[in-house]
Amino acid sequence: MSRNLIALAAGLIFGLGLCLSGMCDPSKVHGFLDLAGAWDPSLAFVMGGAITVAAPAFAFARKRCVAATGEPLSLPKRRDIDAPLLLGAAIFGIGWGLGGICPGPGIVDVGFLSSGAAIFVAAMALGALIYCALDLRLRSPRALTQDA
Repeated sequence: MSRNLIALAAGLIFGLGLCLSGMCDPSKVHGFLDLAGAWDPSLAFVMGGAITVAAPAFAFARKRCVAATGEPLSLPKRRDIDAPLLLGAAIFGIGWGLGGICPGPGIVDVGFLSSGAAIFVAAMALGALIYCALDLRLRSPRALTQDA
């Protein structure tokens, strides 16, 4: 129960921050990404603020073995840059640039009954399901023995 309350509080704070910062407004995002036009640098300050808050939190978390809820804490250890990471980053960037929405603000905008955000979140969920299906298929024992 406490885990769910912590997740709810963190999600509400995150969503409120996204709303207050303008990250939920696709036109503001497009203004930030339009380097050749009327560039709006305000979201750079939002991202800088997020990094400023997150960096010490991650440094603190790396020294812990358990989360605030008492559950084991596991942070990613990989630091390499590989093709799937670059492809995922490219797809994310293209989608963000075209739609002006990324996952967090998209979910927040669904709460405001935005039809565009609902389509975005549905497409994002479908993409995640397709990825999982392909990843499971590629990692299945049959696929691994066929490659050998």
